[in-house]
Amino acid sequence: MCQRMLLRSFSSIACAVLLCLAAGGLSAQPQERGPFSAADLVELSLLDSTIHLDIRYATSGNFMKRPMYTEARAFLQRPAAEALVRVHRGLRRKGLGLLIFDAYRPWSVTKAFWDETPPARRMYVADPSKGSKHNRGCAVDLSLFDLKTGREIVMTSPFDSFTARAAPGYKGGTSEQRRMRNLLRSAMEREGFRVDPGEWWHFNYRDWRKYPILDIPFEMLR
Repeated sequence: MCQRMLLRSFSSIACAVLLCLAAGGLSAQPQERGPFSAADLVELSLLDSTIHLDIRYATSGNFMKRPMYTEARAFLQRPAAEALVRVHRGLRRKGLGLLIFDAYRPWSVTKAFWDETPPARRMYVADPSKGSKHNRGCAVDLSLFDLKTGREIVMTSPFDSFTARAAPGYKGGTSEQRRMRNLLRSAMEREGFRVDPGEWWHFNYRDWRKYPILDIPFEMLR
């Protein structure tokens, strides 16, 4: 039975617990009270193969300096995924497309981030006792690429920059960098996403509260 059928066959909370146990999930995962909408994680590349992926946590090119995912894939809850595809297709008129760094993130990865980040820098990572919007499949980290060249657009900071340059309201950088950053934000907000106060690349979908924290490994999402 495919993962989507399995998730729809049980209540979202019970299903998440079963899958977490099957994958060896950690017992410290937050226990939440619903009701929640049934999880329906959709792979972005299957909705639109022209979206570019640069899944940093499937490589050593991230702040953890090692791969945190076994597969370079990106998932979101279906309403968020469909909204993201609309953003991507709308940007084509400007010669741009979406470049995805991260989307759904299993809770156990969020916990590893927290456990291995020095306390003085934990304002940049999610508290696993509360869970992350990434864990709910309703957050995405992304940027833009040029359709003609395929190259990533230069923004005011790189992805996962733990500095003031990462803020969506940062006034430094070049005027073109700020213009492209703001263009991305406007396109995302039109489809129901809101930018994180500290990270220009991080957007949360408006319905994130409807979904539970999940700890389903990518290899179980088929």
